Order: sequence, then structure tokens, then C-alpha cells
Amino acid sequence: MNLIRPNVKQKIVFLLNKYFTGNSIDYKQIIGIIIPIFVDQAFIILMSLLNTAMISSSGIAAVSAVSMVDTLNIFLINVFVAVATGGTVIVAQYKGRGNQEMVSKAASQAISAVAILSVLISTFVIVFHMPTLNLLFGNADAEVFNNAKIFLIGSCISYPFIAIFQAVSGVLRGVAETKACLGLSLIMNITYLCLNIVLISILDMGVIGLVISMVLARILGMVISLIYLLKYNHTLGFKIRNALRLNWSILKKIMFIGIPFAAEQMFFNGGKLLTQTFIVQLGTIAITVNAISGSISLLFQIGGNALSIAVVTVVGQCIGRRNMEDARKFIKSFIGLSTLFFVIVTIIILPLFPLIVKLFSPPEDIVPSILALTLLISVAQPLLWSLSFIMPSALRAAGDSKYTSISSLLSMWAFRVILGYVLGITLGFGIMGVWVAMVAEWGVRALIFGLRFKGDRWYAHKLI
Repeated sequence: MNLIRPNVKQKIVFLLNKYFTGNSIDYKQIIGIIIPIFVDQAFIILMSLLNTAMISSSGIAAVSAVSMVDTLNIFLINVFVAVATGGTVIVAQYKGRGNQEMVSKAASQAISAVAILSVLISTFVIVFHMPTLNLLFGNADAEVFNNAKIFLIGSCISYPFIAIFQAVSGVLRGVAETKACLGLSLIMNITYLCLNIVLISILDMGVIGLVISMVLARILGMVISLIYLLKYNHTLGFKIRNALRLNWSILKKIMFIGIPFAAEQMFFNGGKLLTQTFIVQLGTIAITVNAISGSISLLFQIGGNALSIAVVTVVGQCIGRRNMEDARKFIKSFIGLSTLFFVIVTIIILPLFPLIVKLFSPPEDIVPSILALTLLISVAQPLLWSLSFIMPSALRAAGDSKYTSISSLLSMWAFRVILGYVLGITLGFGIMGVWVAMVAEWGVRALIFGLRFKGDRWYAHKLI
């Protein structure tokens, strides 16, 4: 065994050097970026799984309400994340260029922009929460609707706190400080989990308990992230006074990436939200099947999601150095690694499906439907997901934000929304029809972004 191990180690190092070492960055640095993000994503997704399982103990009306509003929450929070991603790209490119002063200024402006935007969106949704719920979920049962109202208002209160936390995480990723992001995320999410155990599982407070846990955990997340930036971080040089003074020239660069991405996220998740209204028409059971299947599908995506976040930092820094050869190489390597993750996770999760689904305590008659959707994505994700989602993240890191956003919007609305309605409602295939349309959209996105990557227009933008 001792004679074999050095050979195995040599082969691993050889492969890592071949695929993850370039002129501007080596595999050790890339692993240092990926691993904390991977652990963070795994924890967040497992948290989501456990939270859905805990709220399931309050009945299908509670889990259906949380599922519906979470679709809206993702729609809105991704707007903040989009602008924060603009900050990540600009910070990463300035870091790659070696301009420390502009790294600091870009970080401050990104946090300011996200904070202002979150307060405006939060206020707007709270004021118009009833028309919003009636428009989207007016067909839902009365108990589901009332729970959705409580959860939506509570979520809105928490938006500014999670938005600032996401902005801080975004700028830290731009300078490859992913360990700090992991530490901050663990503190916030462990707090969220502990509060949920007390308020939902022990005190049986249902949706109200979930809201209290979420708001308190996100307040803590915002506070500790700002304390870290001000007292313990020396890479970004963050100062409150810089954040309070808006710099329009830097904001324009952040918004060049952020606004198209935010528009994409709004329309992309708006399409998902519209798809959710189809599912509401199918009844509370269909909403529950979709919610549980969606939570399980996130387990498959842990590795892919981590790499789609990490690739922004790696490619952004390569573009900042104008090293296109490294950028191309790493994009291909990240997509290959993501595909490998999907295959491994699928092999692990499918045998464990009976145990995983029991966490949600679903009625026995809907388990076959959940299994069918799980089998669908277990085949589709290794083939299509990585090109569909990691590739646009990489193109966006190079400044190709407008193309990726427009392409994502067109594919979303033509396939996931229109085809989803035709298959799910018109032709009567139900929830399976909606998910088949989603998989078809992944295939179209993979083709569009794969063809874009073959050319050279994606890296022709000069942001800094």
C-alpha cells in the first residue's frame, strides 16, 4: 500500500496541474477558493432541506405556503445577489490588475448599492403585499394563503440584512477570501438552524417561528459581516465613510455587470414564479410535491453551485490580468469538475432516496411522484446543468453580461414558461410536464452558451 500511495498522489497532482494550474494561478490557490464555497453551499442547502423538513411537521398548508413565498423570495434576493456579483467581478478584476486602491473603493460602492436597493424593494413589497399575493397565489387555499402572508412580510423585513451580508460575501469572494465567507455563513446559518429547532420543533410555532428565526439570524449575519470588514479584514480596506459617499464612475462599472444580471434574475425568477402559479392551479398536493422535489434537487447541485460561484473569482482575476488562455482553460476545467460532482452525488443520493424523503413526512401517495421528478433530474443534471449555469457565470466574469442575460431570458420564457404551461396545464402532464420543460430549457441554455464560448466576443469587454 505504501508503494501505491505515492503513485496515486503523483497522478492526482499531475491532473491538478494539468487542468487547474495556469500562468496566473495554480491549483492550490483554486482549491483554496473552491473548498470554503463548497462547504458553505453544502451547509446552506442542507439547512434548506432541514428547514423544509421541520416546517413540514406543521402540515402541508405550512410547507406549501413557505414553498410559494420562497419562490418570490428567491426572485427578489437574487436581485441583490446580482448587484453584489457586479461588485465581485469588478473587485476581482482590480485585484488581478493589482490596483489595491480601486479594490477598496469598488468594495465599498458595491455594499452601498446593494443596501440602498434592498431597502427600496423591501418597502415596496411590504406596502403592496396583498395585491402581490392575490396576483400570484389567489387560487391557493385560505390556510395556505394566510401562512404565505405572514412569511412574506417577515421575509421582507429581513431583506436589507441578508442583502448587506450577500454584498460583503461578494466583495470578499472577489479577493478570494472564501474562508472568511464560509465562517460568516456558518455563524448565520447555524444560528438559523438552532432557532428553528427551538421555535418550530420544540415550541411548535410554525410559520411564525420560521419568520422570527430568519429575521434574527439575518440581523446577526449583517452585524458580524460588517464587524469583520471593519476590524479584522485588511485586504479590502473597507471604510464606512467610503460606503456613505457614492462614487458614480465605480457604480457604473458595477451596474454594467449588475443591472443586466439583475434584470435577468428578475425575469428568470419571474418566469419561475409564473411557473409556480401553474403549480398552484394543480392544487396543494402538487405544490407539496414540487417543494419536496425541489429541496432534494438542491442536494444534487451542491458541487455545481459552488463552482458557479468560484468561477467568477477565478475568471475575473484572469481577465483582470488579460490572460485569456488561463480563462478558457479554467472554464473548461470547472465545467468538467462540475459534471463529475453530479455523477458522484447521483450515485450517492439515489440509494438514499427513501431515507431522504422520510425527512419531509409526505403522504405515501405522493412519494412516487417525488421519485419520478428526482429520477428525471438525476439523468438531466450531469448532462446539461454545468454548461447551462457555470458557463454564463464565467462569461459574466469576463464582462459579457448583456449577452448572457438576454439569452437566459429568452430561453427561460420560451421553454420553461411557455412549454411548461403547454405540457403541464394544456396537455395535462401536471408537475412532470413543468419539470420536463425546465430540463429542456437547460439544454437550450447549454447550446447557446457553449457556442458563445467557442468565439472571442465574450472577453472583448474592457471594464477596468
